[in-house]
Amino acid sequence: MSTKRKLIRGALILTAAGFISRFMGFFFRIFLSHAFGEENVGLYQLVFPLYALCLSVSTSGIQTALSRTVARKISLGRSEEAENILWLGLSLTVLLSLAEILIIQQNAETIALRFLGDVRCTELLVIISYALPCAAVHSCICGYCYGVQKAEIPAVSQLIEQTVRILSVVALFFLLQNQGSTPSVSLAMAGVVIGEFASAFYSSRALSKTRKKGSIPNLRSIWSGASELIPLSLPLTANRTAVTLLQSIEAASIPACLRIYTHSTSEALILYGVLTGMALPCVLFPSAITNSVGTMLMPAVAEKQAAGKRSDIVSLIRKTAGSCFILGLACCLFFLLFGSFIGRFLFHSETAGRFIVTLAWICPFLYTNAAMLSTINGLGKTAYTFFINFFGLLIRIAGVFLAIPGFGIQGYLWGLLASQSAVSILSAAVLYCQIKPSGRDTAPQD
Repeated sequence: MSTKRKLIRGALILTAAGFISRFMGFFFRIFLSHAFGEENVGLYQLVFPLYALCLSVSTSGIQTALSRTVARKISLGRSEEAENILWLGLSLTVLLSLAEILIIQQNAETIALRFLGDVRCTELLVIISYALPCAAVHSCICGYCYGVQKAEIPAVSQLIEQTVRILSVVALFFLLQNQGSTPSVSLAMAGVVIGEFASAFYSSRALSKTRKKGSIPNLRSIWSGASELIPLSLPLTANRTAVTLLQSIEAASIPACLRIYTHSTSEALILYGVLTGMALPCVLFPSAITNSVGTMLMPAVAEKQAAGKRSDIVSLIRKTAGSCFILGLACCLFFLLFGSFIGRFLFHSETAGRFIVTLAWICPFLYTNAAMLSTINGLGKTAYTFFINFFGLLIRIAGVFLAIPGFGIQGYLWGLLASQSAVSILSAAVLYCQIKPSGRDTAPQD
């Protein structure tokens, strides 16, 4: 199967799974807002930036490096070495995630009070820490599957994670209600752990069935790939960690800056919950397509680069980025016209409707950025993606500390639009410099 067909097939599978998963998650968020209230949804959302930070340290960089390395090994006919890379990635991520559990649980109250600004997050932090090893296993297996350009296991595991997560929370919620108890938002956090466990279990079983019996490499074979995986994953991990740390600071600072703007603590959490738990998921819903394209695009670009086919890379990025931009324009128009209605009808919130209308303007930039940044990573230029994301985050953080105290949450939304625009311009400039049509393909190199 050609690279183009693999890319399209994988993107379609991941898009279908992404749409179904986001559709389920969209209505699950509506359930959460009605079941636990907007303020508790704000607390629930407040924990996820720290969870993302932990994943960045233990998992995200290794997953991306694993995907690119596996794609290169497969393109050179070295499937056994590709499996060695997978086992190495699993070993590293699981060990790191276990260490993170110990750190979080021993310092949960301090983190909740000093970093998140609300001691009520303590229990939520302890609960979600148990999801980290499961997420590590799931992510590494998905990274391997992306590298071999087989999207079936990641797609199904994503659906299983979301389905088990939602069903477990809903079932436990009504069970506790029937017993006369008042369910807390901790129940929703427990659902995250249950969902990740189910996803890790499925992906492990599914991958084991695709491999030949007796083909598990020994320890020496596993660590033989360390010289290639670790040097690539270290800058990626540093990049992701730095970017996610800034995102966590941004998220934790929004409620604090809203309080400066005359909002009470409760009002600030409500606004934060509406923005991150209702409006943003709505605007990000169509990005299931662009994220899927970006996920499959990175190993495809790495494969073309290994074969020395520069003109094919140019063609891929033109088609994918152009398609993502057109989709973004269409979504922008849709949310501008129907954003207020969506907020009132689905969330019973005028505020959510106003946020959706404002956020509509970021769609063309946000959706196109997914394709361009994935291409840059596929080329191995991970330092560029770090600096691009870093610069974009600085604009967003400036919006938090400078615009929110003067203009409220609207100032942050303006900063978000400026950030996504800057990321698009910088990404396009990097790609223009890195992928200039050469008129002929170079010979493949090992």
